[in-house]
Amino acid sequence: MEAIIFDFDFTLADSSRGIVECVGCALQELGFPIPSAEVVMDTIGLSLAETLDSLTGQTSSEMTEHFTRCFHRRADQVMDRLTLVYECVPSVLKSLRTATIRVGVVSTKLNYRIRSILKRNDLEDFFDVIVGADDVTRGKPHPEGLLLALASLSVNSSAALYVGDHLLDAEAAQRAGVSFVAVLSGRHSRDHFETVPHLAILDTVQQLPVLLGLGQSIGS
Repeated sequence: MEAIIFDFDFTLADSSRGIVECVGCALQELGFPIPSAEVVMDTIGLSLAETLDSLTGQTSSEMTEHFTRCFHRRADQVMDRLTLVYECVPSVLKSLRTATIRVGVVSTKLNYRIRSILKRNDLEDFFDVIVGADDVTRGKPHPEGLLLALASLSVNSSAALYVGDHLLDAEAAQRAGVSFVAVLSGRHSRDHFETVPHLAILDTVQQLPVLLGLGQSIGS
């Protein structure tokens, strides 16, 4: 395998506290009731437009733009410190680097926010490409993000894996011709992923080095 591309939220990090905070803040500013944290967490992985639609039924461009501005304004204040990179991630990335496997991220998060969180955790240098929501015109499950990452890495789809926690990740991988590895660190269960094409279903990314034949991740 030449390249491993990761989703971000609930795959490499738990951003749920920050997302719940920012969604609630944005909805309150727009005059909507604030849903429970559990309800908001079920939208993680969707675009902000899809999140607003899911939580309120609102789809107008004006409302979506207002919601997006409010969300990002609050996220600039709190998202970095409220995001927890999973403890196993540094050792997994070191294992991939040792095996000279190229590494990327394709996420619905903004590029600069992903980079900021990775930099805060001394992990940015492990990534060869980062594709955020602001780098594409069509979000997942459209394969644009994955295809952009593959082109940047100069890697064929047959030589790459996409690792994610959401059914949208699985569909994007399938449409890009990339093998998919599901992780159960998000909101979807094993039963969800057994219905879609996948190479493996892992509890967390900590098991990825073993799946790739690299042995235990360094420090695990």
